[in-house]
Amino acid sequence: MFISLIQKRRSIRKFKRKPVEAEKIDALIEAALRAPSSMGRNPWEFILVTKQEFLKKLSQAKLHGSTFLNNAQLGIVVCADPEKSDVWVEDTSIAAIFLHLAAESMGLASCWIQIRERMHDQKKTAQDYIAEILEIPPRLKVECIVAVGYPDEKKPPHEKDELQYGKVYLDRYGVPYQSPLSA
Repeated sequence: MFISLIQKRRSIRKFKRKPVEAEKIDALIEAALRAPSSMGRNPWEFILVTKQEFLKKLSQAKLHGSTFLNNAQLGIVVCADPEKSDVWVEDTSIAAIFLHLAAESMGLASCWIQIRERMHDQKKTAQDYIAEILEIPPRLKVECIVAVGYPDEKKPPHEKDELQYGKVYLDRYGVPYQSPLSA
């Protein structure tokens, strides 16, 4: 069941103007809160954004790759407190992936918007821009925003023969892995 879910999941950037139901939002948050975290520190925090005025502002968070958030019905800002964990980037990334997979399992679409280490413009970071809009305290760092909504585009799954099996090795680097099932 999990394999079929990841086989069909694609990043979607076009969304219908249909609100995400409260029970689905609750399920998304539960999925994020159940994500594994190094040493159980759970440094992440999440800001749900449903108001179109905020989604529009957030869609301008960085120079490229965030405008489609304006069409989403939900944006989930994934933040963390670096003082709680030295692997906050990994912990927030895992939580964001849980959000993507939960969305797919409920018939929703999603797309990752990278924020950490990105610029809003020549002078301001995307982090600072978002922090101003959403009143995020300085102790928190934003890893990403996950755009969520009902898909308004269809992308075919990636074919198995398109996967980069050449980057998989057996026992040591440079020894190609060959599945015994493909013989």
